[in-house]
Amino acid sequence: MGLKAGIVGLPNVGKSTLFNAVSNSAKAQASNYRFCTIEPNVGLVDVPDNRLNKLAELVVPDRIVPTQIEIVDIAGLVRGASKGEGLGNKFLANIREVDAIIHVIRCFEDENVLREEGAINPVGDKEIIDTELQLKDLETVEKKIQRIEKQAKAGDVKAKTELEVLLKCKNHLEQGKSIRGLDLNSAELDLIQDSFFLTGKKVLYVANVDEASMHTGNKYSQALMDAVKDEDADVIIMNNSIEAQISEMEEPDDKALFMEEYKMTEPALDRLIHSTYHLLGLQTYFTAGVQEVRAWTFHKGWKAPQCAGVIHTDFEKGFIKAEVIGYDDYVTYKTEAAARDNGKLRIEGKEYMVKDGDVMHFRFNV
Repeated sequence: MGLKAGIVGLPNVGKSTLFNAVSNSAKAQASNYRFCTIEPNVGLVDVPDNRLNKLAELVVPDRIVPTQIEIVDIAGLVRGASKGEGLGNKFLANIREVDAIIHVIRCFEDENVLREEGAINPVGDKEIIDTELQLKDLETVEKKIQRIEKQAKAGDVKAKTELEVLLKCKNHLEQGKSIRGLDLNSAELDLIQDSFFLTGKKVLYVANVDEASMHTGNKYSQALMDAVKDEDADVIIMNNSIEAQISEMEEPDDKALFMEEYKMTEPALDRLIHSTYHLLGLQTYFTAGVQEVRAWTFHKGWKAPQCAGVIHTDFEKGFIKAEVIGYDDYVTYKTEAAARDNGKLRIEGKEYMVKDGDVMHFRFNV
């Protein structure tokens, strides 16, 4: 589906280390100096899902294919980026291309890791990036208002409505607030969709802590959590270096022993990936056959034809019906045939809203 989440933050907060840990298709260079990341690194990340593994145990397919999201490691931002400081314009352009933001914030002390902003201050670091994105959005909205005003004065009804929404956005931004916190209805959001506001994107915060704080957090991560409690955003507490080490281990036994040593039941990365997946409003359905058991990504609220189109556009164009077995029913009866014999295989039409975990087979004709 081409959905992207961008990793952002000030220089030397652990962005590239996090990217290396989550990405299974690309490795970013992690170094202790500014702008180590210039061109954004891109990696496809598997979404961990125990349901996929369980279905594979039952079906025993030739291959197992997890669903994925795209993670982009973007150059570190500095104060003044909205005015072109550092790699400002390039950084902001790269953010504009992603669907959600993973904001990495330094919540640890280490004199060996460079820091240009003085004492460790996660709330201040967050506000630096918020301010730069808000200033860029303000520049965007002011330019658009100038253009739309002419159309509105000429009597264009749609332009008048759009102008009202843009003026709301301008006022909100001038108060130092982000667009995602502005209470707009779906119609108003549609009117400003083509503005691609940076502060309109959903955000997941990663508090990068030291080893001693990876389970409990610390005063820095707590300050961050307090600062974002009204933002409808998740905060993941993790040690990026530990997660990177875990991700590099190929043997499951080695990984299990390492996590046991650090009293971990699962990598924090799994929580991060799941949170990012849900942040984007995504869910999963499955196809299950002897050739492959596969997870497919769709937007929550999509109907059967749209979900069929994720596999191939012809499936959506020629959609007839969908054969559906709920995940729990499939696990209970263990085979498609047994689920059908027990009345758990349903035939659904074009109006069926697909549920997370559905096991599906599409009938189509092109």
